[in-house]
Amino acid sequence: MSNASSANVQIQLPDGTLHEHPASTTAMDIAKGISDGLARGVIAAEISGRVVDANRPLGELSEDDQPIALRLLTSRDAEALDVLRHSAAHVMARAVMRLYKGVSLAFGPTTSGGFYYDFDIPEKISEDDFPKIEAEIKKIIKEKEPFERFILDRDEARKLCDDLDQDLKVEHIDTGLSDQSTVSFYRQGEFVDLCRGPHIPDAGKIKAIKLMSIAGAYWKGDASGRQLQRLYGTAFFDKKELAAYLEQLEEAKRRDHRVLGKQHGLFAINPEVGQGLCLWLPKGARVRVTLEEFLRKELLTRGYDPVYSPHIGRVELYETSGHFPYYRDSQFSPLFGSEAGGLIDAWNQRLVDGTLDSDSEEKLMEAAKVLGAEFPDYKSSASNEDKQKVLHRWQTVHERYLIKPMNCPHHCHMFKAMPRSYRQLPLRLFEFGTVYRHEQTGELNGMLRVRGLTQDDAHIFCTGDQVEQEFKATIELTKFVLNAVGLDDYRVQLSLRDPNSDKYVGSEENWDHAEGALRGVLENSGLDFNEEPGEAAFYGPKADFMVRDCIGRSWQLGTVQLDYNLPERFKLEYTGSDNATHRPVMIHRAPFGSLERFTGMLIEHFAGAFPMWLSPEQVRVLPLSDKSLDYAVAVAKQFDEAGLKVTIDNNDGKVQAKIRNAQLDLVNYMAVVGPKEAEAGQVALRDRIDGDLGSMPIAEAIARLKDEIATRKVRQAVKSSLSSAAAVDSGATGHEY
Repeated sequence: MSNASSANVQIQLPDGTLHEHPASTTAMDIAKGISDGLARGVIAAEISGRVVDANRPLGELSEDDQPIALRLLTSRDAEALDVLRHSAAHVMARAVMRLYKGVSLAFGPTTSGGFYYDFDIPEKISEDDFPKIEAEIKKIIKEKEPFERFILDRDEARKLCDDLDQDLKVEHIDTGLSDQSTVSFYRQGEFVDLCRGPHIPDAGKIKAIKLMSIAGAYWKGDASGRQLQRLYGTAFFDKKELAAYLEQLEEAKRRDHRVLGKQHGLFAINPEVGQGLCLWLPKGARVRVTLEEFLRKELLTRGYDPVYSPHIGRVELYETSGHFPYYRDSQFSPLFGSEAGGLIDAWNQRLVDGTLDSDSEEKLMEAAKVLGAEFPDYKSSASNEDKQKVLHRWQTVHERYLIKPMNCPHHCHMFKAMPRSYRQLPLRLFEFGTVYRHEQTGELNGMLRVRGLTQDDAHIFCTGDQVEQEFKATIELTKFVLNAVGLDDYRVQLSLRDPNSDKYVGSEENWDHAEGALRGVLENSGLDFNEEPGEAAFYGPKADFMVRDCIGRSWQLGTVQLDYNLPERFKLEYTGSDNATHRPVMIHRAPFGSLERFTGMLIEHFAGAFPMWLSPEQVRVLPLSDKSLDYAVAVAKQFDEAGLKVTIDNNDGKVQAKIRNAQLDLVNYMAVVGPKEAEAGQVALRDRIDGDLGSMPIAEAIARLKDEIATRKVRQAVKSSLSSAAAVDSGATGHEY
């Protein structure tokens, strides 16, 4: 029997105390029973980990007779902001429907920085319309009308949406909700919307809201579907929070790595080369080489072995690993050794999708013959599965290749290339391996989201007894790398499987072992971490480092993943101390993630002004005039021989202009030289941050600069002027399989 049908329910508060209440009691009733002040601050409630409306009867939220774990959410709780923004999307949609005729509603979800709603509107909305829409939003908020939830069965729901002329909602009930017997709606005044919720008690809780932009969209993301208008906005509980967020956006624009990358000659992306394919220009390449050399040296010290793998591999390699066809939509199309390869691939895909009719099948058979491919074992009367097997046998004989989407299958075969003993484990293989993903054009974003990316990839093959120590070592390595660039504000996300999802491979026992091992190491490390079910890679759980930059944005950078499944798929073995064969455990780790995204993030974090050890131009020699040019060349030579990245400004003009140019070019140090410095064998050293440091011998200047490099000192990350940094997600997601 559920609590919904019981006369009373037991409520467990966060302090562990139990209280009995009628099943009709709401979280808001509980809050009022504690204090009126608390009730005024309640935004929503959390019931056994699920966020719900504060006005939902608690009895209908439990499916057993266990006590209901209740947590009241106020504006101080992170979950409450998402609820507020979801409600703000409804308020915005209501305002749009008041102002425009013939509005058909699509979807209105929240995002990391706010929310949006997609509309099909005959009239084109522009940013010039924002003031009148915002004025209407304020009227709705001022009315403080409640969000009221109600349930209808499918037929009633469909009729209601049809009566409201909401054809997109009707289609969604027919397709996206076809397995649901009942659906929920929310009413606010005259506005009714098909929605799962939850929502705030009333619109008056929205204290600060702003429309941000307008863009095009497609119904359910299908480019062949209806074109919609997507209206973006953001909302906060406080006007100061909104002001800080808007300041942060302005600061982010100033730090845009695409603008700074072009301005300082770091990288370029040219459509003639290919969208999402990064061209590392000399200055950017210097930063990359420095990062690679730094990590390579550290890895060799820590017992890693360097390896190299090809940029392509047979499709069967990725079928074994599970990357193909699991992630086929985000991979480039296969390369075929036979002229008929593409045709057979398309034929097989239609069998997989179940979209092949008999007429098309006959045409494909004839076309294949023209291209020299015949299938005597292919029977039209056979099952789709048997037909796929016939085609797959042909594909195996006639080679298919993929542009490499991931390095790990190659490293598995490196482990398998020779007999292994437990005495040789752990085996740690590392590679700066370039992989390729066919990201959608609209998702590409400078260096942060690319189609060709170089991972600082490594795979550790170890025994089960070594897992904990190796995982701990990879966590320490990631911390070391992040601290080297001054990124010390981070937390760890432990990404676990969703037990109710079928996307994960491997036994439940292995998953339990893997998740338990990672959790144990993180608990013992003292690191701040949170668990996220459903975010694991398909082959194993992982620990992702979520790093905050100097303006409060969150980035997913380093990752460590534990994998019991690929060793099983590739039949990897080692001989144990008992002379029997055993499966190794595999750890995937990449402290940078990808060099492209890591560098793009650093450009924005430092606003292009890299710390000395990473800088592509560490010192610029500035002669006072042409008379001092020979001495400038001699000084530059000494700096160069000391391993410093040095240039000379031999342009005409006053030294003040040269200093200004060096400052604008974000050069760390300037060495001003004239007749006086030449006579004394000195330089007048100038610091980009601290200004004039005075004259000193060349050897002293070199020692000072080399010490700053050797200690990898991060002196300044060009702090923003935000009065109250509103931490939001950068929107830069990881490239992971």
